Amino acid sequence: MGLFKSKAAAGLDMIMSRIDMNMSNNYKDAAQMNYKELLDAFEEADKAGSLKPKEKPVYAAKVEEYGIRLKGYTHKDQQPYWH
Repeated sequence: MGLFKSKAAAGLDMIMSRIDMNMSNNYKDAAQMNYKELLDAFEEADKAGSLKPKEKPVYAAKVEEYGIRLKGYTHKDQQPYWH
C-alpha cells in the first residue's frame, strides 16, 4: 500500500487496534463487539467505495482473519478450571 491511507482504512485500523487491545486483556465480549463494528465499517466503506483499490483486498483479508481468530472467543464457551 501507499504511504497515505484513506480515511476509511484509518478507521478500520483504529477498530482493529481496539480488538487487539481487548483480546490481549481477555475482554472477550468487548472484542466481539469491536469485531461486529469492524464488519459493519468494512461493509459500509466497501459499498461507499471509500477504500482505495489496493486497500480493499488487504482489509478484506484482515476482516476474515479476525473472524477466524474470534470464532468461539467468548466467555460462555470458556470451561471453568475446576471441572
